[in-house]
Amino acid sequence: KKLLGSRNLKALGFSHLSYLYLQITIHGYFKCNMAEQQIPPAENQSSSTTPVSLTLLDPDVLECPICREPLKIPIFQCENGHLACSQCCEKVKKICPSCKSPNGYSRCRAMERVIEACRVSCPNAKYGCKENTSFGNRASHEKQCLFAPCFCPVPLNDCNYVGSDKNLRNHIRAKHKDHVIPIVFDTPLTLVMGSSEKIACFQEKKDGELFVVQAFRKSYGLVVSVNCIAPSAHGLGRFSCCMDVIIDPSIKLKQASTVREIQKKIHEEPKDSFMLIPSHMLMLTDWSFGIDICFSRGMDSFIRA
Repeated sequence: KKLLGSRNLKALGFSHLSYLYLQITIHGYFKCNMAEQQIPPAENQSSSTTPVSLTLLDPDVLECPICREPLKIPIFQCENGHLACSQCCEKVKKICPSCKSPNGYSRCRAMERVIEACRVSCPNAKYGCKENTSFGNRASHEKQCLFAPCFCPVPLNDCNYVGSDKNLRNHIRAKHKDHVIPIVFDTPLTLVMGSSEKIACFQEKKDGELFVVQAFRKSYGLVVSVNCIAPSAHGLGRFSCCMDVIIDPSIKLKQASTVREIQKKIHEEPKDSFMLIPSHMLMLTDWSFGIDICFSRGMDSFIRA
């Protein structure tokens, strides 16, 4: 319990603790500390390999005091023990902002061992992620996590469901089957949108992927976007979509594009990846129109277009 005692904290350059709590697990070699405190190892367990669960009173001590980003190796300290990450050492021209002494020449090996040993659970653990990452790589894992929360896109005011994309698909099938349009990949269907309709939700019959078509009415026309509700970590290019907008038999617009993956439906017109239907065309039909739409895996929609 005293592995992060006052002597060790002072050696690492820590000057104070707040009352914030962060649960971390230390997987490391604390032989020196264990011997210093004379804590005997548990029976049949090695003191050098047994994980120890600790409570850190201030998560800020694991962050660079200059940029406030998680500390990563290499970590430097000035002669007074003030820490800085390697990037900040260059930004401050290797002069400590706290005491004006040189910094960027002496590594803080003790803090590097602590950072290397710290493991934190993913913030998406409650949605199913079981990954434990090093404290310094937490942000990069979050960007790649396939369990990032996805929000129910069905336009009902009383549904606030949030879950992994897999659980969201099951939620849609169980609770909103009558509010989504079933689709089959590579099979076109016609969607008719009136002047008051702003969103249509689709679900693939077999695997349950969710797609959302949203329309934003502007003075210059109608902005139509197509997105897939899924973690963005999947990357671009998993799905594509081909749209044929039919204003009347003589006026048609056609567009094929990749489908972006987003965690929740958007609430304002997109800046890119959209189809624009000019207002002078929509005035002919009182802003009502039909879309022949086809979803595909990969880039099949581009080939078909």
